[in-house]
Amino acid sequence: MSECFSLAFGVGTQNSAGEWLEVFYPHPLLNPPGELVKVVADQLGYQGGNQAIDLAPSQCDVLSKALEAAGFAEAGGWVAQLAKSNRPLVAAVLETDEAPVSTPEAYLKLHLLSHRLVKPHGVVLAGIFPLLPNVAWTNHGAIDINELPQRQLAARMQGNSLVVHSVDKFPSMTDYVVPSGIRIADTARVRLGAYVGEGTTVMHEGFINFNAGTAGTSMVEGRISAGVFVGKGSDLGGGCSTMGTLSGGGNIVIAVGEGCLIGANAGIGIPLGDRCTVEAGLYITAGIKVALLDEADNVVEIVKARDLANQTDLLFRRNSQTGAIECKTNKSAIQLNEMLHAHN
Repeated sequence: MSECFSLAFGVGTQNSAGEWLEVFYPHPLLNPPGELVKVVADQLGYQGGNQAIDLAPSQCDVLSKALEAAGFAEAGGWVAQLAKSNRPLVAAVLETDEAPVSTPEAYLKLHLLSHRLVKPHGVVLAGIFPLLPNVAWTNHGAIDINELPQRQLAARMQGNSLVVHSVDKFPSMTDYVVPSGIRIADTARVRLGAYVGEGTTVMHEGFINFNAGTAGTSMVEGRISAGVFVGKGSDLGGGCSTMGTLSGGGNIVIAVGEGCLIGANAGIGIPLGDRCTVEAGLYITAGIKVALLDEADNVVEIVKARDLANQTDLLFRRNSQTGAIECKTNKSAIQLNEMLHAHN
């Protein structure tokens, strides 16, 4: 097999019925070498398509030796580690980038995003929600919701405490991968499947959903909703909002260009071009009326905000006397505070 979209070996959690709850892939591969895929195919009986193949530790041991013999010592080492596991193992092979059809496939695609191997909208995630079971994320790992009461009782009877951190389809990103060069004040607020670019700081009130994120050097104190990608050097003020495809944006792809500032408690429902500013407290939705101003602050035209989508160097503000929403060319570049963005 000469081409393969993605390949990964993982260890995960299943419920008592043998159904997958989650999978951890320490080293997901994007477009792996055809020779490597051939070794895997020969050893596991893989004949093409997108598959999640259950592995036994003994298979991992044999596969690791075959990979090392074929010159893929690093991959062989990864598989050799899994051979020592007493937890469920899986090999996910995605020949093409199509909608996932199993929980291991869905988790692989989320890993690809958080490992920065693909960017938001760079991988097909259609139909992912039914494949992600609602799980109790605890200090004992992922637990099936229906099995949680018995697990809680069993822990108590042994004098232990079972703490439920969240009940959700998505786990915290940092329980699976911590990308280089970032700061996250509250890791529960960044989901697996987020793309967090190098140089990004996510403060306590910041939130990044799956299939969303930052290109880098951003201060995030607001919400980056699903599907939203924020360009380099753009900051999101405290409590601000970006309207993603899951929060009312529909099929509109909301994005923030480079060097932008969305003020505290502000929000956008249109994509912004580079070097745009939205005044604190102002929410710009696609259908809202905006007065375009000239250099003398005279109204030139009244347009809908969607007509200004992706335009650069704009300043959105509210007239304190009339309450009208105004837009004019943003003459002051947003300078990032280098101390706030330092990661060393």
